Amino acid sequence: MTRKKLMAANWKMYKNPDQTRAFFRDFLPLVAGHTRDEIVVCPPYIDLYVAIEDAKGSNVAIGAQDLYWEKEGAYTGEICPSMLLDIGCTHVIIGHSERRQYFGETDDLVNFKLKGALEAGLTPIVCVGEVLEEREANLTEDVLRRQCLRAFHAISAKKAAKLAVAYEPVWAIGTGKTATPQLASAAHLLIRGEAAKAFGQDFAGNLRILYGGSVKPENVKALMSEEEIDGALVGGASLDPKSFAAIVKY
Repeated sequence: MTRKKLMAANWKMYKNPDQTRAFFRDFLPLVAGHTRDEIVVCPPYIDLYVAIEDAKGSNVAIGAQDLYWEKEGAYTGEICPSMLLDIGCTHVIIGHSERRQYFGETDDLVNFKLKGALEAGLTPIVCVGEVLEEREANLTEDVLRRQCLRAFHAISAKKAAKLAVAYEPVWAIGTGKTATPQLASAAHLLIRGEAAKAFGQDFAGNLRILYGGSVKPENVKALMSEEEIDGALVGGASLDPKSFAAIVKY
């Protein structure tokens, strides 16, 4: 079973439109003609328009870092799925650990957002993962099971066709610690098992599960050589065009 790897950049709260332009000017030539992997860049909302314009006609897709699930309405400060689609976004990150940690996102909210994204035809990258205390208390499996079970709740395999999942060991984000490729692989296997329960074995076999947690040009090759790891969700190292290109071309 060969799953096309998905290499996704999560810029978090960095870069203005001019810096976004400069990034694409330098990045696109570095990955031109690279078709082995799917490449997605997820900048802040205010940079999406510029990113989509600059990436037009290239092999790089653009995604958002979050969305709200309602179709429209009195939700000050929120962005709905159709707004993202209308400007040319194809992907969206859902339930990133920072959204859960700082903005109180629950597993149920992740489920609502996932339904909204799938309904609209976006490719959602749903993030799951344990924090350090949970890892040290041997709760990793329980946490991943709970997060997957709730995120996938009441979604059919047919509806979920575009789903991708990212495993982020929260203790490895921005800390410079990386889960060993073996640790990551074991977590991915567990997530695939949960997807099989929710959507069936065939679906789980095709599901792309990315690794996110201090991915750098130095460690990406070892991570990507694990059979269970189908790409990367890259934070800090994706802000520099050379470094992200090196990761994409591992």
